[in-house]
Amino acid sequence: MSQYFDLGDETLWNPSNGTSRLFQRQVAVFEAELDLPSGIGPMENDECQISLDSFETFVNALLAKHRTTGHTIWLALSDGFTATVLVLAERAGIKVDWARHGAAPETPFEDVQVSARTGMSVPADGEAWTAGLRARARELARRMPR
Repeated sequence: MSQYFDLGDETLWNPSNGTSRLFQRQVAVFEAELDLPSGIGPMENDECQISLDSFETFVNALLAKHRTTGHTIWLALSDGFTATVLVLAERAGIKVDWARHGAAPETPFEDVQVSARTGMSVPADGEAWTAGLRARARELARRMPR
């Protein structure tokens, strides 16, 4: 069995039920973390509609949050979700402004990790950050059926 994440009449992703449930639960976590609706609607009759405007806002907020943290555990917990969202964004035709997101954050770093051994961790260099997320999204895209 599978479920559909659709934008209008176009299917962006057709995961298995278990993968869909896990993703939907992560959506709720990140909506709460960002204090923003994702634009990913409820699953009804194995179909979920995505609202493009809300989803685009959510994608950009997620990337901004991801960019301003250097906390290893936060990044480990969010990388797969962020890459999955990027695949959906690309399939939805959302153009990510990688130059803006990859630039040094204008806001203070959040969720930094401090260690007596290594000091304070900071977000990765913009080019490395961008390349890493884009590579992960490309890898996942090959495994995300429509």
